[in-house]
Amino acid sequence: MFAKLTGLVDEIEEDHLILDVHGVGYKIFASGKTLGALVMGETIVFKIDTQVGEDHFRLFGFRHADEQRWFRLLQSVQGVGARVALAILTVLPPEILLSAIAAQDKAAVARANGVGPKLALRIITELKDKAHTVSAAFAVDTAKSVQASSTGHGGDAMSALTNLGYSLPQAHEAVAKAQIKLGDSVGLGDLIRQALKEAAA
Repeated sequence: MFAKLTGLVDEIEEDHLILDVHGVGYKIFASGKTLGALVMGETIVFKIDTQVGEDHFRLFGFRHADEQRWFRLLQSVQGVGARVALAILTVLPPEILLSAIAAQDKAAVARANGVGPKLALRIITELKDKAHTVSAAFAVDTAKSVQASSTGHGGDAMSALTNLGYSLPQAHEAVAKAQIKLGDSVGLGDLIRQALKEAAA
C-alpha cells in the first residue's frame, strides 16, 4: 500500500500523470486543479490513496492533505466513486466545497462532470452535518488552499478579514463564498468587499 510517492513529472494527461520514481513510471490519477498546476520535469511529493479491485490497481494523488480528506469523505456518499470525487474537487477546491455544502448550494456541486441534480442533493444532504464537524479540522489546510488558489488573492483577503477581528474559520468561509460568486478573475479589493458582505450576512 502506497502512502507517499516522490518523483519527477514525466507526463501530464487529461485525468492523470506519470510520475517517474527512480526510473519507474507510476500512473497517478488526480483532480484537474492538481494536474493544471503541474510543470513537466519538476519534482513532486504526492500523498497517495490506493484502490484495488478485481480488475484494477489505481493510485490517486494529492498535493495537500485537505484534498485527500475530501476525496475520502465524498466517497462515503452512495453513488460517489473515485472518479466523481475527483471531478467534484476539480471544480470545487476543498475550501469552496466546504462552503458550498454548508450553504446547501447543490447547483455548485452539480457543476462537476458526472454529478446530476439528484446526486448533488444527496451529497449536500449527507455531508451537511459532517461539514460542520470537519470545518475546524480543515481550517488551517483550507486557509492554505485559499492562499494558493487561482485568484492569487485568497490569502490576502483572509488576512484582511482576520485583521478586522474575524476568526480564521469565519474568514475562510466568507472568502470562499465570495470566490464562488465573483469567480477566479476578481481583484483583491472586490474580493475583500464581497467577503465582508458574506461575513456580515
